[in-house]
Amino acid sequence: MTSTYRTSRRLTLLTLAAVGGLIAATPALAMPVHHHRHPLSGGVRALVSGDNGDSDESDDISDGAQQAADQVNAPGIVAPGAYGAAWNALQDMPRAGGQWHQATMLPYNSDDPRYRDADSNSTAGMGQVTGRMTAMAADDGGDVYAGSAGGGVWRSTQGGGNWTPISNDLSAQATGALALDGSGRLWLGTGEANTNADGYLGSGVYLLSDPKHGTFSPHDRVGGDELQSTAIHALRINGDTVYAATSEGLWSHSTTHLDGPWQLEFAPSPDYLPGHPLAADPNAAYKNIVNDVAFDPADPSRVLVAAGWRSGDTYNGFYTKVNGSWQTVGSLGALPTDPGDVGTVTFAASTDHQRYYAVVQSPNSLKAGGGLGGVYVSKNGSPFGPWTQIATAATLAASGSVLDNPGGQSWYDESLIVDPNNHDHVYAGLEELFETTDGGASWTTPSPYWNFPLACWSTDPTAQSGTCPQTTHPDQHGLAIGSYQGHTYVYAGNDGGVYRRPVDGQANALGHATDWVSLNDGTIDALQYYSVGVGTDPNGQGVVVTGGLQDNGQSVLRGYGSKAVDTVMGSNFGGDGGMTLVDPKNGCNEAQEYVYLEINVTQDCAVNNGLGAPTTYNVPPPDNAGSNARFIAPFTADLQNPNLWVAGGENVWVQPQGFAIRSSSTWKSAYDLGTGRVATAVASSGGKVYAAWCGPCNPQGFARGVAVGNADGTGWQQLTLPAGVPNRYLSDLVIDPKDSSHVYLTVSGFSRNWNEGPGAGIGHVFESHDSGATWSDISANLPDVPADSLALTPDGGLLLGTDLGAMFRAPGQGRWDVIGRLPAVAVDQLLVGPDGKVYAATHGRGIYTMPLREIVEDAQD
Repeated sequence: MTSTYRTSRRLTLLTLAAVGGLIAATPALAMPVHHHRHPLSGGVRALVSGDNGDSDESDDISDGAQQAADQVNAPGIVAPGAYGAAWNALQDMPRAGGQWHQATMLPYNSDDPRYRDADSNSTAGMGQVTGRMTAMAADDGGDVYAGSAGGGVWRSTQGGGNWTPISNDLSAQATGALALDGSGRLWLGTGEANTNADGYLGSGVYLLSDPKHGTFSPHDRVGGDELQSTAIHALRINGDTVYAATSEGLWSHSTTHLDGPWQLEFAPSPDYLPGHPLAADPNAAYKNIVNDVAFDPADPSRVLVAAGWRSGDTYNGFYTKVNGSWQTVGSLGALPTDPGDVGTVTFAASTDHQRYYAVVQSPNSLKAGGGLGGVYVSKNGSPFGPWTQIATAATLAASGSVLDNPGGQSWYDESLIVDPNNHDHVYAGLEELFETTDGGASWTTPSPYWNFPLACWSTDPTAQSGTCPQTTHPDQHGLAIGSYQGHTYVYAGNDGGVYRRPVDGQANALGHATDWVSLNDGTIDALQYYSVGVGTDPNGQGVVVTGGLQDNGQSVLRGYGSKAVDTVMGSNFGGDGGMTLVDPKNGCNEAQEYVYLEINVTQDCAVNNGLGAPTTYNVPPPDNAGSNARFIAPFTADLQNPNLWVAGGENVWVQPQGFAIRSSSTWKSAYDLGTGRVATAVASSGGKVYAAWCGPCNPQGFARGVAVGNADGTGWQQLTLPAGVPNRYLSDLVIDPKDSSHVYLTVSGFSRNWNEGPGAGIGHVFESHDSGATWSDISANLPDVPADSLALTPDGGLLLGTDLGAMFRAPGQGRWDVIGRLPAVAVDQLLVGPDGKVYAATHGRGIYTMPLREIVEDAQD
């Protein structure tokens, strides 16, 4: 097998951009991180030995991240507190419907032997997966805590597995940090700090006194509003003080007196903080990032702060307090101190106070196509050193890694832990997990990125990954060490959930661990969906439910709603899943999007044991070749002619063959939106096409519009949007199937109360009865929160997905109702399935469903 692997790694970018919010619904500082696809796929951009494609991936990661930030922020900068105000407003809204059912609360096997077609990552060796875990904590009594990127905190009392959510009642479901203190209390810092495209800000720090039995409540918040709308990289406890390293500086609080406010200890660029003179500057979100903090065990009052933005800034570096004022530290031995060499930093101390370790990401290296500065140790146990370098990217590449450039995404993948019983035994997490047992003199790679390049790998349909051992999912964000029933384990949280192995585990001759166990047993659903598709199962029982996921491909669930329902979901497409199109009459007719409009189709659910001929086809429109499309780009089918598809990049593309398409050349351009413009939403009915666009899409010079014309290329015009339609990102278009001149438009971002950008306006949902010549604001009692997707019910009701859940407007009514009670997660897409149920794709808690009848009846009461 040649090492030809199609890049499909999830783009993750920094989109913090001063967007304020209570909930995990604001993209935080972000860069793209994409995941790869199966080596049999077409297109050969690699991240494996022999083909250094890492730098291209980092470029994509940046692009995707910035797009996510711009979608919320443009045309300006959103002030802190916007999500908090929206959350409070939502609590006062009327509610409709009963209880949501979590359709995807079951195991998701990324190596499912049923789905080993050309574009699947099955056999990579990652096993059962769930959504991204950003923080881990564990004790010596079998209690394990996993903090997810968008689905809250989960608890296991059995050393992993049989999970229970314990933060459902909080207004932020994005985890930045977890820490257990000496009393066994669990500290939770909300707001993901991995600087990725789908990372969301938080509502502060919470403390749970009895984490083994209790659950977090809003009353458990420590301090006041000081840390609202921040991302928290680390929580470190020093004596009776807890320190929070955040996107807005270093803060401290008493661990015993919890009511008082947090104290700002240090901000490298205070003028850029909220309420200060430069708070509205477009770069304000990147000016006060504190990544971690360390303490001198000989004198705990001596504090070393690591501050810096991953792409570099003049304030990047290490700081300490001298005679009451903060100063940069100029010399720490081998540990770099130049601003260009200090980006994201993670510290770890040994429990015996004899060692301090650090992973350092380098902005200069990142710009040159690398990323990792190195791994370092201070052998006297003081963070003030002197430090010695114990690993470089080259060192780690030679340790059993399957990557050319380990740490190329160390701004996103960075975790570190020291064995409490051996200060020379360290685990360092980057894309892969690395291990040293001799203080860094030698390294191994217990969890290779995947198994495809290895001689042990094969497509044997009776095996998980040939004769290779199970590995973990890539992208290591959180590590913990704990004990259960007399055995000590290391727990790894990554883009595929939670894995464990004995801390002194076994490995093969390559240094790859042979004892990893996936703890994603189906009781933890933190899956991050961008889309959902539903169609009648051709086997005659129930429906097929599928959707595109962040870094976990495309899930497929057969027979849902019947006694023949799958007990395990499979993955029929690998990498990043984007938008999804499914034939409602045959759920195995499926089109799936990777990034930048790379569309793939199958007409048999991509069922293949890996030995048969491929039955999936790569058919992207031409804009994909130059990435002239959104990272997650829109495509849809015509309401009257399901074989007529419309896709949006710089051009509006059409093709008439539906799921029978086999060649990209079938796509024809119906309209060129213009250089620098890309489609943000498309809709078509009877050959009449609407396309919303942005360009430029960033706050500097932001512009947006709607074009309308015919699929045959005739009659196109740019609409003149009236002043009442806000100058913000246009997120969705929906046409009335009975009247193509009747169209709805949704608007992302925040209104002018929170956004001072030009023309930010007011409102999130608009309606036109004259093909877009005039528009009416029908937002009514909606909270001021980004609107993400819209769907029409058969009788003319409206289903709205927002960054704070799902809403419904009954036919003939002006009032919006909240649908049921979801955790505080973004609903990226809503649709009505052929079974009469509403399906909600959430970005952090899987796919939920509820009978439409229950919603309609309740809303009309």
